[in-house]
Amino acid sequence: MSLGRAEPDADAPGPCLPLSLAVGAWLLDRAGWTGPVRGLSAGSDRDRRANHGDGARTAGSADRVALLVLGDGSARRNLKAPGYLDERAERVDADLARALGRTDDGTFLPSLDAALARDLMISGRSPWQVLDGAADGARLTGRLLYEAAPYGVGYFVASWS
Repeated sequence: MSLGRAEPDADAPGPCLPLSLAVGAWLLDRAGWTGPVRGLSAGSDRDRRANHGDGARTAGSADRVALLVLGDGSARRNLKAPGYLDERAERVDADLARALGRTDDGTFLPSLDAALARDLMISGRSPWQVLDGAADGARLTGRLLYEAAPYGVGYFVASWS
């Protein structure tokens, strides 16, 4: 399986991917995934309706669909963070962790304000809204597997099935 490269290389065939899709392809390759793959990059400026719609269309594209969704929480959790410290970051990341860890009440994922996400340097807002659209009505169970903020950036790993 090869989606493309993260960095331009004049000698390598194939398209150049956004970093998030290149990391996703690398993760799938490391896991031994051999099935079909389609990438969707959901930029931070997209609105909730477009993200939710893309998720719903993706979920409806086949009888069974698996999603690998990549996005960071706040990059402003401490003084050494890429965006320096913002006092709101820890609370917002805690809300994100709660929402990613359960699927019975995903009210925070679709409603995370774009301006607040931009202020806190949250790259996961749009991808998580795509996930929310794909999961809409699917009665999934969510589990938060990891939550930490090394380097002042909020990272989460969750599983919905």
